[in-house]
Amino acid sequence: MTALQIFLAIGPWQIAIVVLVVLLLFGGKKIPELMRGLGSGIKEFKDASKEDEQLEDKKE
Repeated sequence: MTALQIFLAIGPWQIAIVVLVVLLLFGGKKIPELMRGLGSGIKEFKDASKEDEQLEDKKE
């Protein structure tokens, strides 16, 4: 199975189960903190990749 096939095989029930498990594990109060941390991590990754591109452009 390719990644696309696996992604398309995920239905609404599977998503609901995953959401329920996450809520049970972390609780409702921790979820915003986790999402904030995830968002800042993604932002840092994007910034770092932009800096790499700029450094490569200067070298050429």
